[in-house]
Amino acid sequence: MISLPSAQVLIVHEESPGVTTAWHSAPPNSLESEILLLSSSEFLDVEVPKRLMEVIVGIDKLARKLNKPAITIGNFDGVHWGHRVLFDKVKDWANRLQGQSVVMTFHPHPIEVLAPGNGPRFITRHQRKLELIAASGIDAAIVVPFSREFAAISARDFVQSILVERVGVKAVIVGHDYRFGRNREGDIEFLRRLGDELGFTVEMVSGIQMDGMVVSSTVIRRLIQDGDLEEANKLLGRLYEISGTVVPGRQRGGRLLGFPTANIRMNDQVPPKPGVYVVEVELDGMTYGGAANLGYNPTFGGTDLSLEVHILDFSQDIYGTAITIKFIARLRDERRFSGPEALIEQIHQDVAAARELLARWAAASAPASS
Repeated sequence: MISLPSAQVLIVHEESPGVTTAWHSAPPNSLESEILLLSSSEFLDVEVPKRLMEVIVGIDKLARKLNKPAITIGNFDGVHWGHRVLFDKVKDWANRLQGQSVVMTFHPHPIEVLAPGNGPRFITRHQRKLELIAASGIDAAIVVPFSREFAAISARDFVQSILVERVGVKAVIVGHDYRFGRNREGDIEFLRRLGDELGFTVEMVSGIQMDGMVVSSTVIRRLIQDGDLEEANKLLGRLYEISGTVVPGRQRGGRLLGFPTANIRMNDQVPPKPGVYVVEVELDGMTYGGAANLGYNPTFGGTDLSLEVHILDFSQDIYGTAITIKFIARLRDERRFSGPEALIEQIHQDVAAARELLARWAAASAPASS
């Protein structure tokens, strides 16, 4: 795995709790007012220079058209290989036009507004999605606050009034199944006709396949839920991760079992299949190896889903700390043991297996010597 240099994100008119804000060449409430610096993560096989990505929250914050923008539009949950192919095409078009590469996305996710409670769990949190888009080398992201009013905009009005008259698009790059506008009435052929009429180019990017599967957020969610993290990671182009806060648990790990664990308050991301996993743990800018259990603790009669991780060679008090768990591989199913002694014996085996796999992972990820 190759670590990226920190990409930075310039947020325009957006407050984020816990992120330092500074003013940039303009007073508050002007278009170029707030800078929030956000760290990027790791991506497989890419190198991205240190850069700023402008994030414009709300179409109404566009005081002027962007510079000859090439744009792609979507939810981009997971920011996976298929999305990166789109982003590369956007960057190619931006270079050709000598303009800006732009991603338009939505928050909240449209399905949360149109069918609350019926949508899928998400692969990435919104803020994390922006970090990953920035790490892909995009110049600007437009975040549209999705609402029922926005959903009622016709396909023509979306293109003419927003993309052309507000954003100033010169090229639109979309996936093969792209639909847009009220009731998803717009398709790619309609978009091409509007491009001919209004003066922009449309390019469709076919879906890509890896290991015989089309790379899509739906497929990746299924793989995660099935516990096939190794295949999900291939399609993502990085390790699947869950972030949360360390909270007090039932204190069994260290006191009863001899293996202290960090209990994670999970967010609304899609959970992997219950079981034991080999993981990397990101904490306070450091990376550690670990073995994580996602499940219900059946040996002790548990009924609530929980995520707890034993961090290897680590003994600090981290209650209340933000932590990220990156899933490398699945070791086994969760199962009920006859008692603590049998469970302790199995945990010893799990930790030994995790150490061995982490050593192989580190060796495989190390850059080749010249």
